[in-house]
Amino acid sequence: MSPDYLQRVLKARVYDVAIESPLEPAPRLSQRLGSRVLFKREDLQPVFSFKLRGAYNKIAHLSAATAARGVICASAGNHAQGVALAARKRGIPAVIVMPQTTPAIKVQAVVDLGAEALLHGDLYDAAYEQALTLARERHLVFVHPFDDPDVIAGQGTIGMEVIRQSGGELDAIFVPVGGGGLIGGIGAYVKQLYPRIRIIGVQPEDAAAMYESLRVGQRVSLERVGIFADGVAVRRIGEETFELARRYVDEVVLVSTDEICAAIQDVFEDTRSILEPAGALAVAGIKRYLARAAAPAHAQRLVAINSGANLNFDRLRHVAERADLGAEREALLAVEIPEQRGSFLKFCEVLGQRSITEFNYRFQGSASARVFVGFGLGHGGHDEADRAIAALRAASYTVLDLRGNEMAKLHLRYMVGGRMRAAAGEDLDELLYRFEFPERPGALLRFLQAVGTAWNISLFHYRNHGSDHGRVLAGIQVPKAERAEFLRHLNELHYPYSEETSNAAYRLFLGA
Repeated sequence: MSPDYLQRVLKARVYDVAIESPLEPAPRLSQRLGSRVLFKREDLQPVFSFKLRGAYNKIAHLSAATAARGVICASAGNHAQGVALAARKRGIPAVIVMPQTTPAIKVQAVVDLGAEALLHGDLYDAAYEQALTLARERHLVFVHPFDDPDVIAGQGTIGMEVIRQSGGELDAIFVPVGGGGLIGGIGAYVKQLYPRIRIIGVQPEDAAAMYESLRVGQRVSLERVGIFADGVAVRRIGEETFELARRYVDEVVLVSTDEICAAIQDVFEDTRSILEPAGALAVAGIKRYLARAAAPAHAQRLVAINSGANLNFDRLRHVAERADLGAEREALLAVEIPEQRGSFLKFCEVLGQRSITEFNYRFQGSASARVFVGFGLGHGGHDEADRAIAALRAASYTVLDLRGNEMAKLHLRYMVGGRMRAAAGEDLDELLYRFEFPERPGALLRFLQAVGTAWNISLFHYRNHGSDHGRVLAGIQVPKAERAEFLRHLNELHYPYSEETSNAAYRLFLGA
């Protein structure tokens, strides 16, 4: 581990481009949680993210001769803009290698800052390797997004500001974690001055590289990384950041996609600002931390690092849909009710004064109807939902709880109403899969060509969420004798997939 990060942070050069972001109280959230929550507003930086601190500190410390050669990085988001702005400030050329799936708004932001944007590969790993190749060929300086002492020290200035602004009267600082540069810098500074302040990392459940590495005591590489919080979607943390985390990080908390969406809404209600998913991780982590039985019961002073606000507008729809689930303000159920007049009224009477938020149904001419229903929850959250389910079952309704069913929340709620009907003696052989694919021109066509030429697609749902990747739910008729060949085609496609044929919600609403 590089020596003396305290000095490195104190000597960091960031304020040519960065502001000292405010440490603001969050009164509404604090009242709800029974603790004093403070937001460190890094979303107010010139590029709407903390990343320019580390990028500029790295570039500012280059010698004149080295800097004149120019810099290069690989990034699809905030680091790209940080490097571009820092290079412009120093008056040197910058090359940003970005995956071909990068939204146009992010590419244009880099170009507007005067950098050269190159698109390469579908994923960050391919862009990263290309950037290293170009660095060697063009003799450019590679600026790593997190695993570099100067970058880490630049991010550590956030910890220096938090201590100065709070007087050190804090119980814990919650930090979003991707590769570990931010928490490494903050932890190294704060712990040397105030070792009693807990440094708590927060990661998505499906992008937990730091959590898993600390758990097993060595760096691990994740096979798959969730893409919702793209700002922290890192398969493998850095060597330097791992050593810093082992020394200075007290724990890492994991949160779900729904909890992240709820946290975005929490920040909006206190600040009227909209964070990106990675930017809201710390707030989600505070809520999860305080909800645990092991968390101290007394009121605490807690800081959330609101790390960025580079959110595609199209993603707001998805965030809004999931926020109520994450905040335990809505429950989703599949319920079987009698197919007769007045049954919906009786069903609502069992639910009592709870507000129905969604009710999907289609007549099927049978003795019973299967409905997809959402209803609002008060302050009771999950406990209230459990009581409602118990009341429905006591009234002889068959109930399937869908709160934890990702396929139902992402796709099924828009598709309820139809089953395949087989002729006498016919075997429909339907398999159900969820797919992810890079969101770029031709990707959906390639998917259909690979899967749809040999086998019949019997069910299909796709909805664009403004993300770098698209999500598809597909039913495909594959005779049992051809399933090995079918799986070979899927694997050659190289799109991540999960089979959902045995999913109870699918069998209830859409299965043959």
